[in-house]
Amino acid sequence: MSQKDELRTYRSKRHFDRTSEPRGERPAADEAHTGGETRTDGDEPAFVVQIHDASTMHFDFRLEVDGVLKSWAVPKGPSTDPRDKRLALPTEDHPLDYRDFEGVIAQGEYGGGTVIVWDRGTYRPTSHDKRKRPVPFGEALDNGHATFELHGEKLRGQYALTRFHGREEKHGSSGAKPTWLLVRTGTGNGGGTPDPRRARSVRSGRTLRQVAQAPDAETWDPHDEGGRA
Repeated sequence: MSQKDELRTYRSKRHFDRTSEPRGERPAADEAHTGGETRTDGDEPAFVVQIHDASTMHFDFRLEVDGVLKSWAVPKGPSTDPRDKRLALPTEDHPLDYRDFEGVIAQGEYGGGTVIVWDRGTYRPTSHDKRKRPVPFGEALDNGHATFELHGEKLRGQYALTRFHGREEKHGSSGAKPTWLLVRTGTGNGGGTPDPRRARSVRSGRTLRQVAQAPDAETWDPHDEGGRA
């Protein structure tokens, strides 16, 4: 399936004359970058975690796979504690440049509310088959279990996404959607998940409230020696 087809659902839900969200029309080669710098072949794929204060507060967990961001809504957010099993609900694929999106989606639009970039970085796929041979990440997701190592500014270490059958699926409901668990595997630091209303963006240094009050304000970039982006 082409990237254009993969983003059909994403585009069909949005009015781009009313939202500043990216359309995702840049060529894949131009989108393949991390942290604002052009990526080269062989670099690790990107990930981003956004906090989305919409009709319900949640975290959006996104992994770059085959030219798009595979996405899950995680109501309680990813945890650094291996004892926490976080429910992850799959959503539509997003364009790669969505990982830089931060701002306010107008009320009345799909996903209306405030978005900040809580964490971002790269990840290394670590899925293997029974013979210990590497499994392509997209294939691992199709099989329902994928492991990976996050290299973010806040999240680091091994994680796993595992699909399971919820009650509606088991009872054959036609509208049932697959559900997943996002779990920190191995040794964690036990930090859990921060309060989303107090958390700060790694892109701008701002909270949800600060972005909502001044979505177009000049933003601070911690990676910019000049201090402003």
